[in-house]
Amino acid sequence: MRVACIGGGPAGLYAAILLKKRFPDADIQVFERNRADDTFGWGVVFSDETLAGFRDADPESFADIKAAFAWWTDIDTHYGGTCVTSTGHGFCGLARVRLLKILQQRCAALGVALAYETEVHDLAPHLSADLVIAADGLNSAVRERHAEHFRPSIHWGSTRFCWLGTTRPLRSFTFDFRTNEHGLFQLHAYPFQADRSTWIVECPEETWARAGFEGGTEQQTVDYCRELYADLLDGHPLLTNRSIWRSFPTVHNETWYRCAEGANIVLLGDAAHTAHFSIGSGTKLAMEDAIALDRALGEHGPDAIPAALAAYQDARWVDVAKLQKTAKTSRTWFENVEPYMTQHPLQFSFNLMSRSKAITYDNLSVRDPALMRRVTEWWWDSEARAPRARDGSAPPPMFAPFTLRAPGGSLELVNRMVVSPMCQYSAVDGTVGDWHLAHLGALAVGGAGLLFTEMTDVSETGRITHGCAGMYAEEHVAAWKRIVDFVHAHSRAKIGQQLAHAGRKGSCHLPWEGDDPLRDATAWQTLGPSAEPFDTGWPAPRAMTRADMDAVRDDFVAAARRAEAAGFDLIELHMAHGYLLSSFLSPAANTRTDGYGGSLANRCRFPLEVFDAVRAAWPADRPLAVRVSASDWLEHGGTTLDETVQLARQLAERGCGLIDVSSGGNTPASEIEYGRMYQVPFAERIKREVDIAVMAVGAIQGADHANTVLATGRADLCALARPHLVDPHLTLRAAVAYDYHDQWWPPQYLPARPRPT
Repeated sequence: MRVACIGGGPAGLYAAILLKKRFPDADIQVFERNRADDTFGWGVVFSDETLAGFRDADPESFADIKAAFAWWTDIDTHYGGTCVTSTGHGFCGLARVRLLKILQQRCAALGVALAYETEVHDLAPHLSADLVIAADGLNSAVRERHAEHFRPSIHWGSTRFCWLGTTRPLRSFTFDFRTNEHGLFQLHAYPFQADRSTWIVECPEETWARAGFEGGTEQQTVDYCRELYADLLDGHPLLTNRSIWRSFPTVHNETWYRCAEGANIVLLGDAAHTAHFSIGSGTKLAMEDAIALDRALGEHGPDAIPAALAAYQDARWVDVAKLQKTAKTSRTWFENVEPYMTQHPLQFSFNLMSRSKAITYDNLSVRDPALMRRVTEWWWDSEARAPRARDGSAPPPMFAPFTLRAPGGSLELVNRMVVSPMCQYSAVDGTVGDWHLAHLGALAVGGAGLLFTEMTDVSETGRITHGCAGMYAEEHVAAWKRIVDFVHAHSRAKIGQQLAHAGRKGSCHLPWEGDDPLRDATAWQTLGPSAEPFDTGWPAPRAMTRADMDAVRDDFVAAARRAEAAGFDLIELHMAHGYLLSSFLSPAANTRTDGYGGSLANRCRFPLEVFDAVRAAWPADRPLAVRVSASDWLEHGGTTLDETVQLARQLAERGCGLIDVSSGGNTPASEIEYGRMYQVPFAERIKREVDIAVMAVGAIQGADHANTVLATGRADLCALARPHLVDPHLTLRAAVAYDYHDQWWPPQYLPARPRPT
């Protein structure tokens, strides 16, 4: 087998090593445009978890790499004149030039041919090789030559950064956040040998411009940054190595290999994908690519290279996609850090460390329990402003009480855990029954401070399906009162009713029967702001007249009065997920040209009319909440977070007590980026900019996530749906796990309650 590797960085060299080990008779050549001792950058960092794969793949090079490592466990966050240190993390690093030398020597020992100062301008002479490995970096010429096949895309970050070095020895991963007359600067620094450290300076584009870096020289950058960080450098110089200011490019390719015209080409490392430097994973990704490629070729053999390349991509793309998503989340945090600059140093430090969701409340409590005790104690005393547990300890934030405000009173919640509305599709003519009693009853005694009913419709034709719950007939009141009375009698939970009208998403089969529109005599005419069907093949709704709006508004008011009669503690109006009120708010669904369409003010008009009418009818001492879709996840033509912030301000001014922040649902065209806690940033933005209680929802997967969201100040309450379906007693279970003794338990369950030791 003959292999031509274009690029002699870590990806190319490591792939050559592994393939030469596996196929000793293979003719493997590495072509590198630079000299053997050239390197751009300073140190490379690995976490403890990464090293096992390197050890197993090639123990010889691993031993040399390990011997060159600098090791550290701490993260220091300099901010607001303080330094918060977190320990227990486990990092190691070495000079990039040392890593390359180790890999070069290993290649030479194995018989890999290395050609330096060899620019591959013409790929044709190499295409006769059995395999061409394109490891030629971020600006891969191989990738660009076959761009129509690989279909690359590059997304540029919004900040500028400069990669420097220093002789200043560091003992930790060091972050520093400071401002001067030009703006905000962020430092990412770490050791990689006894007398060298990487020193990456990052700043917003505006700061970069005001500081005069545009068109400046490396020496001007060094002079500026040496003065900026004089206290941290402690007299040590800053070093350059092509230290130019740039924006970070995130590279994606739709495919990583090409088998055509008798040539097999595969992308490795930065040629295939990049990940932001704030998670330090570029070299890790490159070397893990090499491991996966070697393994795939070993499994399929040199006679089945196309199958091996397909297996390589299949084995890697999910892990790479996850890491790129983590990196994007981390990069976005640094690009938008300024709003956090008013946080207390302890909260800011935890916010920084949990930015990518890889570190959470529980995770950091294991790594650094002393720090998390400090964070939690500060949060209880300064954010929750509530008495601690009876034993004087500060329990996890989920157990803190919370007060929901209303124009004429308030509602006290015993903790911050909320059971999100979950449709059961099990009502008969809108009337809930035993299933709903068992379902909501179990959730109530499970310990959450607040639970919501499923989406409960204000009219018969406002339902999604024939099985949807209703509050449009008097018999519904008694059925709901039975459940409300049980919740109040047998738990400490408060219960709210979510009121809604399905709009153009109504008249559908039950989800387990197809979830598509009804097409027989049982179907009904749906309503919408415009006569635009929800999806291709769906019936068009009737564009609402003013008379229709009056009728729907009155249906909401009547339902609210019935909710009062049933004894509900609060109401949530459903203005999300593409249902009627949401579809008025979204330009993806609302194409009206009258006073209820077009501008945001017009699109808000009818939903706000409904809110005002319900608020006037609902008792002044009981809160009124609203669920919103903060974003339609569309590049153009949908609801945006900026618009939702404006809506939240109007709702707050009108007496709304809680914003429940979800997203999507208005159109199947939404390109939603799912993931853990994926909607929390929407809630966080509203909490930061609007004076209103905010509830986060969306893949908050348990107590750990809830505590992370609360402790970082991203929301006031956390609503969980699917986790409560799996475990209705989630909060009770968390009380046991966290050894929290003040949680209320139903007397019937007291034998399971943890006892103080």
